[in-house]
Amino acid sequence: MDGPILVTGGAGFIGSHVVDALLARGCEVRILDSIHPAVHAVRPDYLDHRVELVQGDVRDPEAVARAVRGVAAVSHQAAMVGLESSFADAPEYVSGNDLGTTVLLAGLAQAGFAGPLVLASSMVIYGEGGYACPEHGSVRPLPRSPADLEAGRFEPGCPECGRALEPRHVPESAAPDPRSVYAATKLAQERLWTLFARERGVPQVALRYHNVYGPRMPRETPYAGVASIFRSALAAGRAPSVFEDGGQLRDFVHVRDVARANAVALLEDPAPGVYNIGSGRPRSIGEMAGELAGAHGPGAPRPVVTGEFRLGDVRHVFADVSRAAAELGFQARVEFAEGMRELAHAELREPPRRSPDRVEEELGRDRLNGQQHEDLAEPSARQ
Repeated sequence: MDGPILVTGGAGFIGSHVVDALLARGCEVRILDSIHPAVHAVRPDYLDHRVELVQGDVRDPEAVARAVRGVAAVSHQAAMVGLESSFADAPEYVSGNDLGTTVLLAGLAQAGFAGPLVLASSMVIYGEGGYACPEHGSVRPLPRSPADLEAGRFEPGCPECGRALEPRHVPESAAPDPRSVYAATKLAQERLWTLFARERGVPQVALRYHNVYGPRMPRETPYAGVASIFRSALAAGRAPSVFEDGGQLRDFVHVRDVARANAVALLEDPAPGVYNIGSGRPRSIGEMAGELAGAHGPGAPRPVVTGEFRLGDVRHVFADVSRAAAELGFQARVEFAEGMRELAHAELREPPRRSPDRVEEELGRDRLNGQQHEDLAEPSARQ
């Protein structure tokens, strides 16, 4: 490419692996990252010395102008992630994700950008995954009621007849049904991305990540995915707490596979549009917790199924990856057991030093937010 590739949030969990994948292909890489003290005390050691760092927030037009100057392509990883604790968090999510994306796109327009765009999107856009009723075929279940959850009835029923449903892989063509502020902001990001690409005539791709895990996940923060929460619990000698009955199905995909998908989307001229990025092989939360505990060692505490639940969480969502295979040429390579063995002993990213009260507060939120449906990009305000 004639110019560097910009990776926003490039010092974070997924972004740093995208950087590594691009460097391995001989690309020149620049990152925009605020190196925010709530996430990084200093520039991370794992960030390659060859990378040009523009330190700044993606919502800052001046920082964006410096970052986009002369770039040939963009991988937009910076985002505020995780399940918000209340609607009072909405302004922070909308600012970090949608305003940040808008400022970035405006900066690219002013710079005359003509290269490909890749957006880190998320499976949370779908809400519940795919389901089939024996009588009514493909259906979209209603949100689960508090009464059903309190009674331990975790499986959603058919909205027409109430019968049990069979979970199915969710394709990119599924109608969006965002069920959190975070999910709504990711859908808005996709639409902003598409509008910009149409106006400017540039190729664009949105990658809908499923449950990403692997080295460099942040340890013990409210923004960690469930794999990191469970791994942190095991490292502290605590049993992972599994919500509901542990039967929730998700699609766990290794961060190196996600990074490779970004490299392919940036460098190999795929068809524009959205792509599910996952393994295509559903695993239950209970299975993941057990696999991780087993890989941690013979003395590791076994997971505890608590029956706890969180309103608004979805039951099953896992990827139909046929489009990514056919049009992006992408298939996940890291096997689940291999990835869990690596994660069990991988270095997680230590958070900056915090007070004991702050640590306990965040751990409490981790346990509360332990439902396992959020992927992990890197917060734009907390890079």
